[in-house]
Amino acid sequence: MQRVEAMTPRMTRVTLAGEQLRGFGVEEPAASVRLLLPFPGESELVVPEWNGNEFLLPDGSRPVIRTFTPRRADPEAGELALDIVVHGGGAASEWAVAASPGDPAGVSGPGRGYAIDPEAPGYLLAGDETALPAVAQLLEAIPAGIPVEAHIEVARPEAEQRLPDHPSATAVWHRLPEGAPSGDAMVAAVTAAVFGSATRVWAAGEAAAVQRIRRHLREERDHPRELATIRGYWKHGRRGA
Repeated sequence: MQRVEAMTPRMTRVTLAGEQLRGFGVEEPAASVRLLLPFPGESELVVPEWNGNEFLLPDGSRPVIRTFTPRRADPEAGELALDIVVHGGGAASEWAVAASPGDPAGVSGPGRGYAIDPEAPGYLLAGDETALPAVAQLLEAIPAGIPVEAHIEVARPEAEQRLPDHPSATAVWHRLPEGAPSGDAMVAAVTAAVFGSATRVWAAGEAAAVQRIRRHLREERDHPRELATIRGYWKHGRRGA
């Protein structure tokens, strides 16, 4: 681990660096990587083995692994930047807050990304704070002439951050009402949005919320399934999800 930067009160950027990351590229936007961490309270990083189904440590236990969308990958410099939402009780969150240059971590991937269609008439993006790195990458990758409407849910106004400039994009921040289920504001924004049947829809965030978006698109809008990409990044109430 090379450096830690505070992006907002709820977001921390951790930049990983090392010779092993030279040549490690992420070709598509909104792709994922797995971050391997030491167990809480320990400094040693034990590398697990893949058994064909999951990663396991030599004693048969599961390692601490979390999945993230990298904000930036520099294969020439051997750097990988991850934006981590800071919250109580999460292994990655606690690690990011306490991390110092030189602390060990491991990376595997990248996983699948999102293929941009340069002929699409428009894009609708929706996500919560965990989807901010992916939304930023998508705004960078979508051609400048294609209209983009992005809706991002935040728990607090200070979680808002500057997104990449896109000449045909509109970004709207939605404050989650206090006590409301995670994803409520994001779901409401998609439900109220006006877009055509050929619009590409990408949504990611809390699992139950994005499933509500999926049902809305299919059952109420009859939106073509192949034009919607819906990804659950975490699950409310599940530790480490």
